[in-house]
Amino acid sequence: MRSLLLLICGFISITAQAQLQGFSKASAAAQLALEKKFDEQLKSSNVDEYLKQMSSRPHHLGSPGSKAVAEYIAGKFKSWGYQTEIETFYVLFPTPKTRLLEMIGPKKFTASLKEPALKEDATSGQANEQLPVYNAWSADGDVTGDLVFVNYGVPADYEQLEKLGIDVKGKIVIAKYGRSWRGIKPKVAQEHGALGCIIYSDPKDDGYFQGDVYPKGPFRNEYGAQRGSVEDMPIYPGDPLTPNIGATKDAQRLDRKDAANLLKIPVIPISYADAKPLLESLEGPVAPEGWRGALPFTYHIGPGKTKMHLKLDFDWKIVPCYDVIAKLTGSEFPDQWVMRGNHHDAWVNGAGDPLSGQSAMMEEARAIGELAKTGWRPKRTIVYGAWDGEEPSLLGSTEWVEYHADELKQKVVLYINSDGNERGFVDVEGSQGLENFFNEISGDITDPQTGVSVRERFVSKKITDASSAKEKKEWMEKKMVTMGALGAGSDYSPFIQHLGIPSLNIGYGGEGDGGEYHSIYDSYDMYSRFKDPGFVYGVVQAKTTGRVTLRMADAELLPFDFRIVTKKISGYAKELMETTNEMRDATVTENKVLIEKYYSLAADPTKTFIAPKPKEEVPYLNFSSLQNALTALEKHSNQLAQILDNPSLSAEQKNKINTQLYKAEQNLLLSNGLPRRSWYKHSIYAPGFYTGYGVKTLPGIREAIEQRNWKEAQDMIEQTAATITQFSNYLGEIK
Repeated sequence: MRSLLLLICGFISITAQAQLQGFSKASAAAQLALEKKFDEQLKSSNVDEYLKQMSSRPHHLGSPGSKAVAEYIAGKFKSWGYQTEIETFYVLFPTPKTRLLEMIGPKKFTASLKEPALKEDATSGQANEQLPVYNAWSADGDVTGDLVFVNYGVPADYEQLEKLGIDVKGKIVIAKYGRSWRGIKPKVAQEHGALGCIIYSDPKDDGYFQGDVYPKGPFRNEYGAQRGSVEDMPIYPGDPLTPNIGATKDAQRLDRKDAANLLKIPVIPISYADAKPLLESLEGPVAPEGWRGALPFTYHIGPGKTKMHLKLDFDWKIVPCYDVIAKLTGSEFPDQWVMRGNHHDAWVNGAGDPLSGQSAMMEEARAIGELAKTGWRPKRTIVYGAWDGEEPSLLGSTEWVEYHADELKQKVVLYINSDGNERGFVDVEGSQGLENFFNEISGDITDPQTGVSVRERFVSKKITDASSAKEKKEWMEKKMVTMGALGAGSDYSPFIQHLGIPSLNIGYGGEGDGGEYHSIYDSYDMYSRFKDPGFVYGVVQAKTTGRVTLRMADAELLPFDFRIVTKKISGYAKELMETTNEMRDATVTENKVLIEKYYSLAADPTKTFIAPKPKEEVPYLNFSSLQNALTALEKHSNQLAQILDNPSLSAEQKNKINTQLYKAEQNLLLSNGLPRRSWYKHSIYAPGFYTGYGVKTLPGIREAIEQRNWKEAQDMIEQTAATITQFSNYLGEIK
């Protein structure tokens, strides 16, 4: 593999930068020398130590372990010279009192809902502190109904069920984990009238079909089950009772029945050991090929004689949420903050998710603290946030951001997020005006397995995996890490999608696949054996995010390039126009087929038929306002690039421009937010209403088109064009 990578990399000509983006030639040399000292401070043994200590006991939100981990992190930051506090919020967090899932026909079976301890896993036996297998934010409920298998439980699966004449109304559904965020599955089931939802992990996705199961290998064993949140976070994340305001002790709270992001039906996750007898008993049509998993029987959809009883009851209590905030005050611009964040809470012990990322962030912070002890200080203030309550619904970060919103909009230059981390390839998503900046950094970091830069390794992977000669050629010409758009699923969401603060999400992965996710087996033993042996990618992560932090903290001119933003948005707009045209053509074809079928049946007197209902035709949407806004944005982003490239800018001019640059993205916010979910205000990026984590670009327009709501689509074209015009005009005034 190494020789293949080096061969491919031979085609990639990376020219060394004469200077760093945002720095003069003289200051670039000093910055590189500083980063070399930073690298020398980093130790994998420290990453190992932090992770082992913090994962030594369960530490979910509201538990004694969570408080102990927060205090451990705070103590470390204080010892490294940071001004540190634990800021506490008080949030709703349900934990189970009753969990019962049983098949009552055609035979009796009661699900164990339990993961056994393993002698090979030292922390798996801490049952007295572990959260049991459950889904947070499920409704209380006691329901009985026929069972129906709904594949992954996404909207397209229900379209297939409709074609098969299968209705889930009044029934209990069972869905596989995967293909969407878990909360989408009960949400869609509820919309179709289901009484309850079961989610199981099929061995085809992360069990024995993929490789040896734990403890022999990293994949999910038959008893492993995935806990997780099913709050409807595409409506709004955070405490369901305090939308838009911080959940302080005396905050005004909604009645729980009025929280728009809470489910109305009970839902529970189970292992494939518990799922096997349920699925095996199903009758009805044989499941389509793409629906079939790896259990050793024929998959049927149901319904039939299989009848389920699901009973869940929760303790809906207010618990403390401990955010650790640590600051290293800037020497020149103390009121400009470069902020790093990673959550510290876990469903159980959480070695991989989130402590692998938290440990890397702590080692990064320690090394920066060591630099400060030599007399160096960052020009801008560096702030570290170790968030609590991310797992249930981004609680710690969302409540902190909502509470401090006005201050953050004025001060935060960039929020840099991380989460779980493992061996493999670099991945970055975020504010796309920083794509070139990040590529410069990724070219400076050496991958420990191959000896080439992490940028070269990323591009080599893309070339190797290319599905066509054209795609391969494009990657060989591109030679860079592409920055994806941010959806949801981690603590960047309130920063970028609620406040419009520039954000990045950075991590490594792709070679540490397994099935421990959100189970008791996400442990130190699992992680150190299979995810990042030697903790070398913890150091690589610290080097990467540390450089982003240090360069943004000390840059003379912040390295935003809005020409890239313009190009990306223009691409999204073109995609939407093409999608609309394709939908129009497809609708014409489908309606033609329906009409032909109608006349064919009508001509046969021996057959009865129901007159088909043709689809509503797709109108011609007017995208001209959006196109005009993008034309102006291209002009102003090009003009701004020329201003920023001027080598004669004075320090005073740079300081003024910097403040304008980091506040620019706030101009892309919709004043009223997205339809039916006003908490999400960014006009360019949002999690999909039916994807959960997955991003929807130009979301107001895109989702209206997907839902065939043409009036709303046209309205969102105009609103989005207005925000882009506002953004464009703002860039045009920077000088």
